Amino acid sequence: MKVSRFMGLAAMAMGLATSGGAQAQGANPAVRGKLLFLQCGACHAVVPGAPAKVGPNLSGVFGRKAGAAAGFKYSPALAKAGLTWDEGNLDKWLTSPAKLVPGTIMLFPGLPKPEDRKAVIAYLKTVK
Repeated sequence: MKVSRFMGLAAMAMGLATSGGAQAQGANPAVRGKLLFLQCGACHAVVPGAPAKVGPNLSGVFGRKAGAAAGFKYSPALAKAGLTWDEGNLDKWLTSPAKLVPGTIMLFPGLPKPEDRKAVIAYLKTVK
């Protein structure tokens, strides 16, 4: 997929997720988080047993040790981080991966809005 097409899809996902239409879908933050996650889906699968993409499969990520998903080669920094993916660590990671784990190879600037991070975390709790 070309970078420009990916950026267009990511922008569309962000627009949908932050629009009033997404909020009208209900108070469940996981619903909005699923829309926000569309930008993440270019690099991360969430279907159990699906192969890793550019990033690891995030099915069952909540409660898992960082750097422990089978079938993905992690950066040495993340593999040695000693983190468990709970709400607090996921929030810090989604704020700025490079600040939480200096030396990570994940090229994601982060989600600046706390409500966006909360929604994505709520969604990640549902993908088992």
